[in-house]
Amino acid sequence: MTLQVGPCEPWPFVPCCDVDGHDEETIARWVAVASSILWRLSGMRWGPCPVTVRPCRRACLEGSPFLVRWGATAGPWIPYLGADGQWRNASVCGCKSDCSCGELCEVYLPGPVYDVTEVNLDGQVLAPGLEYRLDAPGRLVRLGGGCWPSCQDMAAAPGQPNTLTVTYRWGLPLDEAAVAAVSELACHLLRGCGGSGSCGCKANRNVTRLQRQGVEIEMDPTLIYAEGRTGLPMTDLWLTAVNPGRLSSPSRVYSPDYKRPRVTQWP
Repeated sequence: MTLQVGPCEPWPFVPCCDVDGHDEETIARWVAVASSILWRLSGMRWGPCPVTVRPCRRACLEGSPFLVRWGATAGPWIPYLGADGQWRNASVCGCKSDCSCGELCEVYLPGPVYDVTEVNLDGQVLAPGLEYRLDAPGRLVRLGGGCWPSCQDMAAAPGQPNTLTVTYRWGLPLDEAAVAAVSELACHLLRGCGGSGSCGCKANRNVTRLQRQGVEIEMDPTLIYAEGRTGLPMTDLWLTAVNPGRLSSPSRVYSPDYKRPRVTQWP
């Protein structure tokens, strides 16, 4: 997966303020800024963003000193001692989960995976539901008696013989609460940064005490920002609901046995 530095596109914007007097370019700019801010503050999990990967098949015995012939109809005898002290033959045709009676031929897609749009094997587009399915979390399982290739020609272009490419969308979908949050923040920035008010960019961050007409208010904006909040009610309510632990990025589990799928970055 390539380094994701921001949302793949600006979030939907439903104006909750008067946008008259602002051109579309200015509005679009601050909606993009608000989307980027909320994407980071909420843990960088939102999409759905399209990505095309060239995955490697999961193998139970990768790194084994024994010779494993993946194309053979019957694998060699590779004994191992289980945790219960019983000798068994290792699986060489795929990986068996703790609730499956047979082997599953699958590849792992980094996620969260929203949906799969296309699977291209050797230039042929496979049919979803008939030739593959998606199991959570991000496991693309081969159906119809076939199996994913154990290797592919990474030097060949996608869609050529001896290649496997998977196009899918990752990230959590945006709901109405997310749209309301980004709309409130975008309006806040637009009123101040667009030159029509005193909030947003023009807010005085150095003010800690304000007294007017017998009313005294003391505030420290730096405390709000340090907590990963904006000071806006709807926006902060949404951030608290979706990211109560104030995570800066999605949680990940790393394993030396896991092969990350290859993604073409350029051109």
